Amino acid sequence: MSQSVSENRWQAFWNRGGWWKAVLAAVVYIALYLATGFVTSTIFAGMIDPENLFSNGASVFFGVALPILIGAILLLLFIWSLGWLREIFGPQPIKGSGWMWIAVVLVVIPIALHVAATNWGEIPADVIVATLFMGLCIGVAEELLTRGIAVNLLRKAGYGEKAVMVLSSVVFALLHAQNIIGGQDPLATLLTLPYAFGFGLMMYLVLRVTGSIIWPILLHAATDPTTTLASGGLAGLGGTAESASTSPLLTFASLFGVVFLVAGLIAIFFVKGRVHPKVIAAEPAGV
Repeated sequence: MSQSVSENRWQAFWNRGGWWKAVLAAVVYIALYLATGFVTSTIFAGMIDPENLFSNGASVFFGVALPILIGAILLLLFIWSLGWLREIFGPQPIKGSGWMWIAVVLVVIPIALHVAATNWGEIPADVIVATLFMGLCIGVAEELLTRGIAVNLLRKAGYGEKAVMVLSSVVFALLHAQNIIGGQDPLATLLTLPYAFGFGLMMYLVLRVTGSIIWPILLHAATDPTTTLASGGLAGLGGTAESASTSPLLTFASLFGVVFLVAGLIAIFFVKGRVHPKVIAAEPAGV
C-alpha cells in the first residue's frame, strides 16, 4: 500500500519517521502515564492501599492497572490517528529467520518457572485476576509503544533491522527509568535497565519470527504478572510478602535476565535486512 497522498500534516510528520520521534513518543507516553496515575490515584484513593498495592484486587486495578489501561487506549488512538492500524497489527513487512525462535523459548521458560513457583493458595483470587489483567495492560501498552510505534518510526526513517532492534530496545529500557519517579530506589532502577534492554531484544526477535505484534504482546503480558505473583508484588510498589515464594525455581528464573541480555547481544550480529519505507504497509518481504 502506498502512502496516502491525502495525509495531513500530523500524519506527514510521523510518517517521515526518525529515532528522535520514537524517543519523543516514549517521553510523551511516560508524561501522560504519570499524569494519569496521579489523577486516578486521587480519584480512587479510597480503593487503593498505599502500603501494599497488591493487598486486594481493587487496589491492584485502581492503583496499578488503570493508568496503564488508559495509556494503552491513548496509544491505540494515536496509532489510529496516523492510519497505522494495519502497519502495526498486520503481518510484519520482513520475515524472521528460524533461529529467532530461540527468543520465544527463552521467554517462555521463566514464565513457566514463575507459574510453578507461585504460592497460588496464598493469594486471593481477586488479586490473581487483577494482576493478570494488569499484565495484559502492560503487554499491550509497552509493546504498542516499542515494538509497534518505535519500530515503525525507525523503519520509516530507513534504518536497517539491526539498528531497529537495538534502538527500539533502548527506548524500551529507558521507558523503565521512570520507575524512579514512582518511588523505586535509583540503584534498583539502574540495575533493571540492562534486563529491560535484553528483554526488549527478545521481544523484537519474537516480533520478527512470529510476524505479528500479537505474540510479543501476549508473551510480555504473561511475563510481568507471573513474576509479580511469584515474588509477591512489583518492586518499589509494595507487595504481598506473605505470598512471596521461596522456591529455588525463582532463583533459576532470575538468571534469565542475564540470559536475555547475553543472547540478545549475540543475536544483534546475526540480524539482517532492511524495510524500505514505501513497503512497510505492503505484504511481508523476505529477509
